[in-house]
Amino acid sequence: MEIMKIKFYFFIVTTLCCLGIAKIHPQNNRDTRQNNSTDSIQIFPIEHASAVLKWNGVTIYVDPVGGKDRYIAHGLPDLILITDIHGDHFSLETLQALDTHNAKIVVPQAVADKMPDAFTPQIDVLNNGDSKERYSINIEAVPMYNLRKEALKFHPKGRGNGYVLNMGGKRLYFSGDTEDIPEMRALRDIDKAFICMNLPYTMTVESAADAVLEFQPKEVYPYHYRGKPDVGDVSKFESIVSSQNPNITIIRLDWYPDDDF
Repeated sequence: MEIMKIKFYFFIVTTLCCLGIAKIHPQNNRDTRQNNSTDSIQIFPIEHASAVLKWNGVTIYVDPVGGKDRYIAHGLPDLILITDIHGDHFSLETLQALDTHNAKIVVPQAVADKMPDAFTPQIDVLNNGDSKERYSINIEAVPMYNLRKEALKFHPKGRGNGYVLNMGGKRLYFSGDTEDIPEMRALRDIDKAFICMNLPYTMTVESAADAVLEFQPKEVYPYHYRGKPDVGDVSKFESIVSSQNPNITIIRLDWYPDDDF
């Protein structure tokens, strides 16, 4: 009987200790979503220009469009970046369907003007040249626009943003919809560059390759390339860049999983 009492007391003490530890170390939503180390950046292509990044417990949505189902597996966003007003970059319907109540949303003014007042407390408006730090990530808004006369109406200078993210000692560049503008060519110390290439809205494979060879990022992720068949040729882009600078790594991700964009 004495042995049974001792075992019972031991069980009670152990249970109370465990409950005390649980109170000292509560869990929260972000803890349950942490699945990458502080020095790694995970990249998940969604489609065309949309991506999810994960770093240091922070989840970033870039140009989320296409409905909430595409994002459920990636957890709730902490930070959302939107480059421009066009439907392949900005979808109010998708934003309203997602649970974004804890997220900061970084947008150019043209996008902010199209968002309901309910989003106002979450919005950081950045114009070209502005920067903002969120979640230990410094976000730089850089220009994105067209140069060709026949394309000026698509993306006028100053309306949309490309973004440079400084995170974990790395610099990531998302071009948004742009041509090989001087501001892109002037970029320096870019570790990962997401470069668009399609006509008539952005630029040719040749222009994209020429710009990349100018600012020499360590890695290039071709994206936003579905368009005219003679333009959306990532192999041609890779061939041009690799033949002139083999130190630039071209990384292909599956930006068109449904192949119906």
